[in-house]
Amino acid sequence: MVDLKFIRENPDIVEASLKHRQADMSLSRLLDADRQWRTAQTEADKLRNYQNNVSKEIAELKRSNQDASDKIAEMKNISQQIKEFNNQTQSLKAEIDKTLMEIPNIPHETTPIGSSESDNPEVKRWGKQPNFDFKPKPHWELAEALDIVDFKRGSKIAGNNFLLYKGIGAKLERALINFMLDLHTNQHGYTEISPPFVANRPTMTGTGQLPKFESDMYRCDSDQENPENDLFLIPTAEVPVTNIFANEMLSGTDLPINYTAYTPCFRREAGSYGRETRGMIRLHQFDKVEMVKFTTPETSYDEHESLLKNVESVVQALSLPYRVITLCTADLGFSASKCYDVEVWTAGEERFLEISSCSNFEDFQARRANIRFRRENGTKPEFVHTLNASGLALPRVVIAILENYQQEDGSVEIPQVLQPYMGGLNRIESLAT
Repeated sequence: MVDLKFIRENPDIVEASLKHRQADMSLSRLLDADRQWRTAQTEADKLRNYQNNVSKEIAELKRSNQDASDKIAEMKNISQQIKEFNNQTQSLKAEIDKTLMEIPNIPHETTPIGSSESDNPEVKRWGKQPNFDFKPKPHWELAEALDIVDFKRGSKIAGNNFLLYKGIGAKLERALINFMLDLHTNQHGYTEISPPFVANRPTMTGTGQLPKFESDMYRCDSDQENPENDLFLIPTAEVPVTNIFANEMLSGTDLPINYTAYTPCFRREAGSYGRETRGMIRLHQFDKVEMVKFTTPETSYDEHESLLKNVESVVQALSLPYRVITLCTADLGFSASKCYDVEVWTAGEERFLEISSCSNFEDFQARRANIRFRRENGTKPEFVHTLNASGLALPRVVIAILENYQQEDGSVEIPQVLQPYMGGLNRIESLAT
């Protein structure tokens, strides 16, 4: 959430942010409601002060047996006016809070201005794209031929864009999860978390999924009398892990705090069937290992670069060629101030696929979730900065392994770093071979 005081004092900056993000909204109504809200508060405070003073006069008149009926009648009128101002301020505050929840984060000064994903500048490339003496196959053909993914039965069970891993495919998925968690905990110093796979409405609101993206979420429970108790399947581990410290005060000496977690992720936004969604590219349910950081404001961009390196180390360990791009303002996520995307090369389709978004949210999520810290005892509370990155999203890692490690006979070599997690298996072969 963007600070209301910042919006009030810097409307031009926020308006420019909305324009660069191509957000279809204006600040005029918010600023007008804010002025009315502050005016109504001021008037109500004046009346309360007057009411307190007159109440003392009434008490004095009663003690001296003098007539206080006129002042009592006046106070009834004043009480009614205060009530009306209170109703007005409550209504205006609700409108202000609703609007604040819909304003996207302000891009960092180093976030490039652009109008579409074509304006995302490439930062770097790593690894050599494989050259084959044969025509490489797409992952869905390889997966079916090797009998490690059953697309038809996954769809039969749950509908389109759901998968059924089987045999070596299921083992590969599990191996990747364990490998990534071990790497992040043993080498990168993250603490492993195993969070709930469901989250309530305040938790989903804290990280920015609600209210804007509610239609993309799987809502699994509804409490009409207490909507805050509604439950949603989580779209990413970022949601429960970031909210671990919701409404808490941290010690500055404990920062940064680095967590990693594996969870399944549930999203409705898979889209229509076609090249962009075929096979394992866009799914309603997928596994992911996530990294989340809580930092001080002055260190968050150094931690952002460190987070990116942690992501890259996973892809490099798997020897998968990739590139890093910086998202421009029009392509930036709602809650992010700056974001790198790491995109892996897929030889079968001859294109890059995003496997991780590495984001710095600054204090945007912390304001929504009320996560603060004190640098020392007695110092003024401040909002932490939160960051997160996929480390990594598994379906597209599987895609990249299948397509980049495929052999002419249809088998797929297993990256060396994964072989200990696969019981020493170094190749996936068709049962018919």
